[in-house]
Amino acid sequence: MQMRILLFVGLLLIYIFTILGNSFLICTVILSPPLHTAMYYFLCNLSFIDLFYSSTSVPKILFDMFSKHRRISIIGCLTQMYFGLILGNTEYVLLAVMSYDRYIAICFPLHYTVIMSWRTCKYLTVIMWAGNFMLSVIPTTLKPFVFCKGNKLNHFACESLALLELVCGDISFYKFILFIGSLFVLFLPLVFIIISYICIIISILKINSADGRSKAFSTCGSHLTVVFILYGSCMTTYTGQGKKYSSNIKYISIIYGVISIIYGAVTPVLNPFIYSLRNNEVKTAFRKLLTRYSASRSL
Repeated sequence: MQMRILLFVGLLLIYIFTILGNSFLICTVILSPPLHTAMYYFLCNLSFIDLFYSSTSVPKILFDMFSKHRRISIIGCLTQMYFGLILGNTEYVLLAVMSYDRYIAICFPLHYTVIMSWRTCKYLTVIMWAGNFMLSVIPTTLKPFVFCKGNKLNHFACESLALLELVCGDISFYKFILFIGSLFVLFLPLVFIIISYICIIISILKINSADGRSKAFSTCGSHLTVVFILYGSCMTTYTGQGKKYSSNIKYISIIYGVISIIYGAVTPVLNPFIYSLRNNEVKTAFRKLLTRYSASRSL
């Protein structure tokens, strides 16, 4: 019971900081005109995703910790799965878009505002969200899940691979869709990020000034940190589950469950701190907002 209370308090604090941290970042960018650039526009998208991605599963996990029955309806479970897929998939594509933004900013600084115009940002956003919505929802709409292998989900949340263990008949269609989805959402964005940063590093090494090189690297450090954390936790989870989702092996299920919580709860709380604490522009904008607020209060 004590362990459960500690887990509940820890996860609750993580969730509260996720809400506060991402809301803080979104509000700071919106209220600060100097931050109205493509980089911070996409950063707001990332915070929006983290805000709602953690909200798809964490509140239910917190409720279930002290619930006797720990039940969820089929509709509720599928809704949780779809929102998790859409938001999670969009995040990986968004990281690739953000790497492209950094590539243009460092390799073509004089053309940055022209290439990364608001029109381009809006087009990329629409393509990113609409594409991931279709990839996540349409396949299972064409061939809906039919459950017949019990009603016990051996996972903390309604996750696609865990749900497949309860689906009747041949699941090769769903595995094929997951493979195609992983190719477009995980592998191709990762390749794009790697290529972008190879070009960025080559361009940075050509800068003569040490201060210039340091500043260029610092603008990419936060993004790379998020990429490593997100891809690391995701690949650890899905590589192991992809080989065989060991729902009958208790300790393996617990390990993958814990990693899933890190992926779904811890990563969203880290992103705003990584981007704000390591970003002088965000810290400066926040200080100006505080000064403006203090001045308005004193009037």
